[in-house]
Amino acid sequence: MQKLLLLGDEAIAQGALDAGLSGIYAYPGTPSTEITEFVQKSKYASEQGIHSQWSSNEKTAMETALGMSYAGKRAMVCMKHVGLNVAADPFVNSAITGANGGLIVVSADDPSMHSSQNEQDSRFFGKFALMPILEPSNQQEAYDMVHYGFDLSEKYLIPVLMRITTRMAHSRAGVVRREVRKQNEAHLPSDLRQFVLLPAIARRRYKHLLSNYPHFVAESEKSPFNQYIDGHDKSRGIIVCGLAYNYLMENYPDREVPHPVVRIGQYPLPKNMIEKLVDACDEILVVEDGYPMVEELLKGYLGVGLTVKGRLDGTIPRDGELNPNILAAALGLEDTFGLPIPSLVVGRPPMLCSGCPHIDSYGALNEALSMLAKGRVFSDIGCYTLGALHPYEAINSCVDMGASITMAKGAADAGMIPAVAVIGDSTFTHSGMTGLLDAVVENSPITVLILDNATTAMTGGQDSAAMGRIEDICKGLGVEEDHIRVVRPLKKNHDEFVRILEEELAYQGVSVIIPRRECIVAIDKRMRDKFKNKKTATT
Repeated sequence: MQKLLLLGDEAIAQGALDAGLSGIYAYPGTPSTEITEFVQKSKYASEQGIHSQWSSNEKTAMETALGMSYAGKRAMVCMKHVGLNVAADPFVNSAITGANGGLIVVSADDPSMHSSQNEQDSRFFGKFALMPILEPSNQQEAYDMVHYGFDLSEKYLIPVLMRITTRMAHSRAGVVRREVRKQNEAHLPSDLRQFVLLPAIARRRYKHLLSNYPHFVAESEKSPFNQYIDGHDKSRGIIVCGLAYNYLMENYPDREVPHPVVRIGQYPLPKNMIEKLVDACDEILVVEDGYPMVEELLKGYLGVGLTVKGRLDGTIPRDGELNPNILAAALGLEDTFGLPIPSLVVGRPPMLCSGCPHIDSYGALNEALSMLAKGRVFSDIGCYTLGALHPYEAINSCVDMGASITMAKGAADAGMIPAVAVIGDSTFTHSGMTGLLDAVVENSPITVLILDNATTAMTGGQDSAAMGRIEDICKGLGVEEDHIRVVRPLKKNHDEFVRILEEELAYQGVSVIIPRRECIVAIDKRMRDKFKNKKTATT
């Protein structure tokens, strides 16, 4: 079969296409974004009518994928780990409704917070939902697991969670493709009340889920992604999860680990394998990239008296991404990290692009607020979060998607008037609209800046669901039309922008200001694509 050089994200996407995918649903979030983009760019996906448009947020993506599964088709929903929080309601309930067509939920975790607010480990969500979990150690496994995951999903009529991390998502390796499957024919569930979670039905469905859990454990015991590898030195046994297996192998170039190893790629944990390891070894080292989930489980159900080392006891640092050197230190091997970075090499903080419209927006906002006490600007997640840094120092919060408007309302409720919210166009339609409705209902004295740069810039310039709709959405939510103001953030419009801000800050109600100018990077990309298409047409 054909062999391709693919990112982990791309391997998952290609695996889904080859496994008979009918629809992929997602909201862009690093490090998961490239999965959906790969499908969007696929000629095969276009020819086969495979759905690949972006959803407004992760919750709508999860629910829409569940709808496609209900209709009997294979669906995939993709998000980053904090996006799984947004999708948690339908995600957890989907384990109780079950699936019909195969359904895989991909959650891309971000240890070390390369582009995230926390290091959350999605395996806990899968365990909480009593759902099978897959965790690949390399790109080939990521590809193969998609086929396996759809089969497992359809065998037990259950969604399957696939958990990857940043290093897996954004590293590249050779992947051998399988024969392409056809898409499922549409078919309804055999039980048409399966998805109706009225209490009486939900109780029955939950009992069904619990009765299936021993089968999930049995599948893990015989899974090709779980493996017991014996070793002669029984002073230590090693449990290694997902991508961390590669770090273990890098510390043994001959790939001969002296200690017995249980390699985990599928959950629930294969209890028989682990008990075999525990019975044979004096102590256990657990190596997992993320939270100490397996370590906590071992200490929980194997009892006191067993020495278990890992993140909880400090053998491996409690925070941050794993690497071969951290593991070498945990194994008592030579640390090959190398020399420290010279002091003359100074880290460069991220910054807004030259020509970014947000620069002009923050300049005007700072001037308009200059006569008021500081600390009243609540921001959100996007490029504009860099407004917290020098030289702007214009914002005072960044918690989660949509929190700017609701936090501003809460501060206003506490007497901080005026309170200001800064949110991007895509984030507004993701999760800002409901907060604005709360503010409208109480006519809260807040000023909301919806920074409209006509794209989802931070994750690579995907289309924004807000395009051409912001004013109408605000009117529909009840914001008075006279207090919906649009301004073009440019140096020449600075004085006008400041005046508009001052007027709306003085207004004792909800006002929305929309600074609108296209992202400078998006303009550059659009012009390049236009030139490329023109050149192609000419030749």
